[in-house]
Amino acid sequence: MLDLIEKLFPICRSITGDGVRETLAIINEVIPVEVSEIPTGTRVFDWEVPREWNVREAYIENSAGERIVDFEDHNLHLMSYSAPIRRQMRLNELKEHLHSLPGHPKLIPYRTSYYDDNWGFCLSHDQLEALEDDTYNVVIDATLEPGHLTYGECLIPGASDEEILVSTHICHPSLCNDNLSGIAVTSHLAKQLLQQENRYSYRFLFVPVTIGAISWLASNEERLDRIRYGLVASNLGNDAKFTYKKTRTGSSSIDHAVMYALETAGVEHEIRGFLPYGYDERQYGSPGIGLDVGSLSRTPYGEYPEYHTSADNLSLVSEEKLEEALSVYARVFETLEDARYFLNRAPKGEPQLGRRGLYKRIGGQTNQAEQQMAILWLLNKSDGQHNLLDIARLSGMSEDILSAAAKLLVEQELLETL
Repeated sequence: MLDLIEKLFPICRSITGDGVRETLAIINEVIPVEVSEIPTGTRVFDWEVPREWNVREAYIENSAGERIVDFEDHNLHLMSYSAPIRRQMRLNELKEHLHSLPGHPKLIPYRTSYYDDNWGFCLSHDQLEALEDDTYNVVIDATLEPGHLTYGECLIPGASDEEILVSTHICHPSLCNDNLSGIAVTSHLAKQLLQQENRYSYRFLFVPVTIGAISWLASNEERLDRIRYGLVASNLGNDAKFTYKKTRTGSSSIDHAVMYALETAGVEHEIRGFLPYGYDERQYGSPGIGLDVGSLSRTPYGEYPEYHTSADNLSLVSEEKLEEALSVYARVFETLEDARYFLNRAPKGEPQLGRRGLYKRIGGQTNQAEQQMAILWLLNKSDGQHNLLDIARLSGMSEDILSAAAKLLVEQELLETL
């Protein structure tokens, strides 16, 4: 995962352009990615696909011919979606297009101007303060013209056509935690799922934030009824606790699965309610779409000091934290895979269990009282309305013990798998 982040880090990405295509081509070296392109001007719900943006070079040069700010040195130096320009100007005019962080004077901020024709450069506040009253040559050799919006997806078929959606954004330039960590974790999660048999089908989306998710939804509206649950992955590589933002309903099985996985993994975490702000969970869960999609990250957007600055670099993410995030995501989906629904086939009173030997037949289990209690919980709550995860949550018992008990009850034809 860290190798993938290092490979992707230098690429200039935005909501459109060759950087997105190059990124998807590199992800395709890890998992198979189907690339789709939507032409500029296409109406996607209440939005329109914008013009495509690509950059050849961009710099600010003083009167001595020295490049004092250069896109070649760090792609955060150029405000994303800056319109092309080539002209000279004095410092007072130039300053209207310069962005810095006075509170973090050595860091370069990340700024965008996606839907407003503008241009700008970002630099450290120390650099800004050092600029002399001079005539500067400003060059942005970029194209902003009709093209395409590009996104990728990887579908992993399972035994069922019902899908679990995993979405991550691919539009940020050289920022490691936000969101190369999301790309790395989801790519390798998909790689794991490709190597095993799954009950659900899994659809991994690599999309530009907001407009990419909206474009995918508008292009696939007729298939959305297949999606049962989903997660938006971001900010997963830094040294911070996990944060889960619930789905719009707050009571979906994906909410329970994430909370159960975080608790049983023994990792520090925080659970938050839904908020109609953030990443693409708000697009997937919008009222007219209504998908049960939550957001599982470490520190959320905007809440760590390196967020959207040049300090969000390779030193901020670690192998240990990426591996832990991958493990938590895998645990969430293992939980959902096991969370089957059952129906009690002998619901009138408690069935005669002793003659079936069920109190003694859960292989490898040593706590007889717990085994018996698992059987009783299953028989009582297997009404077709509670899945295994629901029963685990209600009973306080582990899903593993309940799953083993359910297998025996199915063999004895006391439970039917739905």
